[in-house]
Amino acid sequence: MMQYADWGERAARWSGIRSETVDVHGTKVHYLVTGWTRTSEVPVHLLVPNPANSASNWLDVLAELRPHAHAIAVDLPGTIAGHTALPNRRAAGIETSARFLRDFAAALELDRVTVHGWSAGGMIALLFADQAPERVDGLVLAAPALPPPLSAGEARRWRTLGRVGLAIAAPVALALLRVSGRRILAAQLRVLDDPASIAGSKWNTGGDLTRMSPEIAGLLRDEMSAVEPTRLGSAVTVYASLMSLMFVRRRPLLDAMRRVASPTLLVWGDEDRIVPRASIDDWTAQRPDWNLVPLHGVGHAPPLEVPADYARTVIDWCGPRAHDR
Repeated sequence: MMQYADWGERAARWSGIRSETVDVHGTKVHYLVTGWTRTSEVPVHLLVPNPANSASNWLDVLAELRPHAHAIAVDLPGTIAGHTALPNRRAAGIETSARFLRDFAAALELDRVTVHGWSAGGMIALLFADQAPERVDGLVLAAPALPPPLSAGEARRWRTLGRVGLAIAAPVALALLRVSGRRILAAQLRVLDDPASIAGSKWNTGGDLTRMSPEIAGLLRDEMSAVEPTRLGSAVTVYASLMSLMFVRRRPLLDAMRRVASPTLLVWGDEDRIVPRASIDDWTAQRPDWNLVPLHGVGHAPPLEVPADYARTVIDWCGPRAHDR
């Protein structure tokens, strides 16, 4: 695992980004930051990764945001490649991560932030914005994992058969990881060694990961090479929590989607194979006040594929609102 007092030691494009830690209820939390101080007057952005990944996935976006805002990317507890330890097994999960984010923001005295959430991190960011509206100036959902549209019959089946299926699948997956965890990590490394090969593999999430910068691609390879298979267990717990909130226990998240008051930007790649257009249309029908910006030719990883376009989209959206405040 890697931390730098200045990430410019790793790549010139990341100069001025540094690793910091803060104590949150006895847990040493790692985060990346672009020169932020509590007395600064510029906007503050809080970036939440997919909880299976680490804050470093945001490095290219941090570099793009740096001239316009102070940006912070947090390592959630128990991530596969991150630096923040899991306080206990119950701490892995979407709802506990949202509560953690609220405590992290309080520890850093973040009064008003624009919070970004990518993939499952979007679900965490949405719950955080709903639970701590006094801290959130804006919400950016990048290819978020949110409840898809379901018919009444599909919803009933998920509440019954789906609940049983998830209860069985999680322990089975944990048992399989003990046997095949190293093979899974090796397969992911092969994809990172040759991103072009992902197009025809089960890892394909749409878009073109060959557009990743060489610096971020090399860092992801190095991080994955250092991961121990035992760290995959928390990802199973998080995934089960995610699936439950999307399909089984949908009410808390659907209520949060309807209730969240923060101005919201929805960034979505039109080649995303994880978040279909039908879901986007359903969410914007429920919340016509959400601003949708599709990114052409992009898949499920806008911060990796097109970090400059992603950052510019956010900066342009924040601009008029900043003048209004």
